[in-house]
Amino acid sequence: MSDDTADPTRVPGAPHPRDTVRLIGQDSAQAAFLDAFTTGRLHHAWLLTGPRGVGKATLAWRLARFLLATPDPDPNDMFGAPAPTTLDIPDDHPIARRIAAGAEPGLKSVHRTENDKTKRLRDQIVVDDIRALGSFFQLSATDGGRRVVIIDAADEMNVNAANALLKMLEEPPARTTLLLVCHQPSRLLPTIRSRCRTLRLRSLTPDDMAAAMAQGGIDSAAQTAALAELSGGSVGDAMRLALQDGLKLYAEIIALLGSMPRLDRPRALAVAEAAAARGSEARLDLFYTLLDIALARLARTGATGTPPATEAAPNEAAILSRLAPHAPQARAWADTAQTALDRARHGRAVNLDPAALVLDTLFKLSATAPSQ
Repeated sequence: MSDDTADPTRVPGAPHPRDTVRLIGQDSAQAAFLDAFTTGRLHHAWLLTGPRGVGKATLAWRLARFLLATPDPDPNDMFGAPAPTTLDIPDDHPIARRIAAGAEPGLKSVHRTENDKTKRLRDQIVVDDIRALGSFFQLSATDGGRRVVIIDAADEMNVNAANALLKMLEEPPARTTLLLVCHQPSRLLPTIRSRCRTLRLRSLTPDDMAAAMAQGGIDSAAQTAALAELSGGSVGDAMRLALQDGLKLYAEIIALLGSMPRLDRPRALAVAEAAAARGSEARLDLFYTLLDIALARLARTGATGTPPATEAAPNEAAILSRLAPHAPQARAWADTAQTALDRARHGRAVNLDPAALVLDTLFKLSATAPSQ
């Protein structure tokens, strides 16, 4: 398996999905898989779908540990081992220890890889990544054991990679289970979807979200509520925000909106310079992601006449209500947001100065704000 430093399936600074202690809020999906296993109806390919960040990758690694560590059930053996009632595998099990060390020969993880020429992470899973599975199947076939492949995320495959995977699904290797993590199933070939059994993971409840965040080291109730608001209930996105100090940046964005139409220029300049600092591409991405969220919450406030029930920044409700007091103003914000953010995306694509882009975006938005 690849070095985690080049692994796009993990949140930098957070535990890898294979190391997550337990999966929260997805009991139905786990029970459905366990039922298929214990009744001899284990499919050769499973499509793990659901909102981003709700535990699909964590479930895939749980299933991999379970499949590699659990003997096949024998319905005709009345005196054999009892059927498993959980997917849990002890941490000290040899399979679990080898998977944790990245040394399990029966498991292969496929994800976007680094381009040898540019030394940058590709934005797609390419055909060579899928074709490499052929040698994996050949090398691990002699021991007679089960093999598991995790593809994360399957909807990131390009056309050639998808076609190569389809051939494997049409003629699946013996004793092999493919686990396809998928955020957007509509992006997959219909013929791939039709050859997989789907496990749908649901959005997390507020209690599940709090438990998952506590497992990730965030146990402040106020912080958890704010992160849940901004992440749309995605634990993965919430962890990214927490680790990148996203709540502080979101508070700065709300404060800047609150200063409009007389934009607080020193504050705006400080935010722009921080987002544009050398080596802070992720910070710039985070700024525009959070600005997009703030503007969506702003437009929704005007359209519904009600600010968000949970504030994600100090004085957010009052600021959004003043800036978008009615539906016509909400439409004005929505139009300006689309224009300003499209302009910023184009500017980034042609490598314009990031600080100037941030300031330009803020000035465009400030012109839309109603007078105080």
